[in-house]
Amino acid sequence: MPALVPTDLTGTITWLGRVPHRDAPEIETVALAELALTFAGAKDEVHAGLTRPSCSRVVAQYRKGTEIRNVRQLSVVSAEELATIAAKLDLDAIDPAWMGASVVISGLPDFSHLPPSSRLQFEGGCTITVDMQNQPCQFPAKTIEQARPGHGKGFKPAAEGLRGVTAWVEREGLLKIGAKVRLHVPSQRHWTGMD
Repeated sequence: MPALVPTDLTGTITWLGRVPHRDAPEIETVALAELALTFAGAKDEVHAGLTRPSCSRVVAQYRKGTEIRNVRQLSVVSAEELATIAAKLDLDAIDPAWMGASVVISGLPDFSHLPPSSRLQFEGGCTITVDMQNQPCQFPAKTIEQARPGHGKGFKPAAEGLRGVTAWVEREGLLKIGAKVRLHVPSQRHWTGMD
């Protein structure tokens, strides 16, 4: 029996981008028509690499700056969840560039709560593995505040549970806007260890 089960749930890429550097307090993201992914992530992207220094996400496991495997190569968000965040912030829309997003997908429900280790397999075979839910952070808040003064401060509570997921490249390939993606989930029951 396969450890990963293909679902009937499919989505569509609606936006692609990369963050070339983090030299400013705000996020600067470049929108793209296509995104080439290697095992190290997207070329010339601030989050690319096979390894990375540990950050606040894993402070309970490692001293900050410890070199660890990079399972945070990509930030993947849901078009529907971005619309929900925008509504909470009383904005017409959230530009994915403000979020530092790599990929925006529409059509997959409850996206930010995809099970860790799920696969998103795109047309052409490129596949990324979901690491974990992405937490709201200060960088998008600062970027939103600069773009829409008065709205950035509310970002963290508005985006709680809606910030998407972090992911890493399992199979290299090229992503294009409009391409379809299928969700594959781990074949296991709900963990009851902390119930």
